[in-house]
Amino acid sequence: AAEQGYAPAQHDLGIMYCHGMGVDVNYKKAFEWYQKAAKQGHAGAQYNLGSMYEDGQGVDVNYKKAIEWFEKAAKQGHAYAQCNLGAMYYNGHGVDVNYKKAIEWYEKAAKQDHALAQYSLGGIYHQGTGVDVNYKKAFEWFEKAAEQGHATAHYNLGVMYRDGHGVDVNYKKAMERYEKAAEQGHAEAQYNLGVMYHQGHGVDVNYKKAFEWWEK
Repeated sequence: AAEQGYAPAQHDLGIMYCHGMGVDVNYKKAFEWYQKAAKQGHAGAQYNLGSMYEDGQGVDVNYKKAIEWFEKAAKQGHAYAQCNLGAMYYNGHGVDVNYKKAIEWYEKAAKQDHALAQYSLGGIYHQGTGVDVNYKKAFEWFEKAAEQGHATAHYNLGVMYRDGHGVDVNYKKAMERYEKAAEQGHAEAQYNLGVMYHQGHGVDVNYKKAFEWWEK
């Protein structure tokens, strides 16, 4: 099917070469198949091609070309491409740093429930990068990402409950959020949980539990 020019098959072949599914990993061949599908307007292939240019897999790193392909996929509503474009504008990879455009692309992806985009928006509002600091908005976006299991979003919500940023101080809720992040192996959340048990914030002082979390 791929040899006959069928874009979905070309894209899927690219995935198989990229991840070594049924064949040895071969980034060069993955790139070739993605390119064939991408030129036919296949959004997933355009995104994957952009990723290969960004990471230098099967081709030299080229942020400018990565952006070109991400844009093509993003304009077709591809959430991962939209999120990556946001990151490129945020970090100034292949373009000048542009927080306004970063926010625009992150928002498009976030509205499609892309957890990393939601988390990134939370960070932007929390730090006031290119916008006024807005803890309420930061909290809302972190919460959306956390609902999808994003560990650092859970951790950040814990910090916000602890410090009373965008919400009332609530050590119990801070503990709950730290625990969710800590269960996913989040080191800072594990450390903060230890602190809460050590100081008796939202919980009775428990040196044994503090030790256990710090040990992890």
